Amino acid sequence: MYVVRSIFTCKPGKAKELIARFKAAEPHLRELGIDNVRILSDAAAGFWTVVVESEVESLDRYFDALRTRPPGSELQEAMGDYMELVTGGGREIFRLES
Repeated sequence: MYVVRSIFTCKPGKAKELIARFKAAEPHLRELGIDNVRILSDAAAGFWTVVVESEVESLDRYFDALRTRPPGSELQEAMGDYMELVTGGGREIFRLES
């Protein structure tokens, strides 16, 4: 089992919009096998930081699910042009040892 943490640095004032998009996308992510999604926003981190954590059984399944989602899918509609809201970010992947 893996924990995937995607970290987004948003443009000023755009964090709430990105959070809303991830909340709309969450049920569609579960359909792809991306479970236990948590959406976090900064309390003491860099300004306008949004973190999306999830758990997956395998990394192959995770990346395959994101790569092969059908065009025009509900997930794609929920996320829209989310890259217009961010200036950068990164991804951390951890193996769950418990």
